[in-house]
Amino acid sequence: MSEPPRFDRGHTDDLMSFLAASPTPYHAVANAAERLEKAGFRQVAETDAWDGTAGGKYVLRGGAIIAWYVPEGAGAHAPFRIVGAHTDSPTLRVKPRPDSGAHGWRQVAVEIYGGPLLNSWLDRDLGLAGRLSLRDGTTCLVDVDRPLLRVPQLAIHLDRAVNSDGLKLDKQRHMQPVWGLGEDVRDGDLIAFLEETAGLPDGSVTGWDLMVHPVEPPAFLGRDRELVAGPRMDNLLSVHAGTAALAAVAGHGSGLSYIPVLAAFDHEENGSQSDTGADGPLLGSVLERSVHARGGSLEDRARALAGTVCLSSDTGHAVHPNYAERHDPTHHPRVDGGPLLKVNVNNRYATDGSGRAVFAAACEKAGVPFQTFVSNNAMPCGTTIGPITAARHGIRTVDIGVAILSMHSVRELCGAKDPYLLANALTAFLEG
Repeated sequence: MSEPPRFDRGHTDDLMSFLAASPTPYHAVANAAERLEKAGFRQVAETDAWDGTAGGKYVLRGGAIIAWYVPEGAGAHAPFRIVGAHTDSPTLRVKPRPDSGAHGWRQVAVEIYGGPLLNSWLDRDLGLAGRLSLRDGTTCLVDVDRPLLRVPQLAIHLDRAVNSDGLKLDKQRHMQPVWGLGEDVRDGDLIAFLEETAGLPDGSVTGWDLMVHPVEPPAFLGRDRELVAGPRMDNLLSVHAGTAALAAVAGHGSGLSYIPVLAAFDHEENGSQSDTGADGPLLGSVLERSVHARGGSLEDRARALAGTVCLSSDTGHAVHPNYAERHDPTHHPRVDGGPLLKVNVNNRYATDGSGRAVFAAACEKAGVPFQTFVSNNAMPCGTTIGPITAARHGIRTVDIGVAILSMHSVRELCGAKDPYLLANALTAFLEG
């Protein structure tokens, strides 16, 4: 194994900045694109004809980004090495008629997105961010990054058994945040407020994709600042690491035998079935068009995909010190123990023995230790974009990630070193 990389806290500092600046998938892909632009990548439009020139390119669609680097002299049948991730996280999303309220309170009507730990959203200072669609057909991003909303918990005096019987939350009745006082609730108030915030003319917003986010910034935690607490680590931690890895490989991309790719999808938390999700056509379309732009045929496309490997990078469960019995007794992944190789024989993860060998080789090249995660047999595990990617495109896929606690909480917890170790392993993988 190579010498282990010396920990660079600057990478984790940059991750924390990325998390804070990316309250929604739309902001996350904009920030990833900005980083890639600085590394020499250029955006291409799906509606334009593509050329087969060498260099870095990327496509944005909604909350998804696909980026790839074509080295000089790459043949039409050159295989791809793909880092897959997702940009969305469980949250509260604003309904089509957002203005509501009762008993002198003004509230915002929200819908539950994905599977959040609902209790973690209570009594938090919350902001509001997302994408506004304008009358002229354009869109713009908006972020109210200050305390604006709050989901107040019922006082213990009115729920005496909450500590003994557990908190019971009705998603419709109990999760609607307050944002002010007033008896006169009028349709359009929230959108008018956002138009003013974004500096837009009155009545210019005709559509919106808005979501709630905590305004407390990410922070180092612990006696020696060896932990990181922050929002949306599932799965912006992987998006950030994949972006850093692709930019690094492009910076010294001569001699590559593979075409490195970052594929960061939206809508993983609710099944991936959308035009920007892993179960949609976006990745397949980009890969196919890349082959054709380099003069390739259907045969070249088949050859390229046959040699392609994807690392599906998502967060996984670190062993919980208060609930160790919920984990498999022989698999106890620890934070800062290196990235996880995620295995499930029922194909909730796509890893098999040959995939393990690919990931082990990348970690060995990078000098990065890795751990294996498998669920307790009595605890059904979640799934990822890995099996979807493997089945939809017929490419070998390996599920990996970083061990965290408090997954799907408004504020998750990881080791300060693991994001850096993941980025190093992804870089080695993309280099082939």
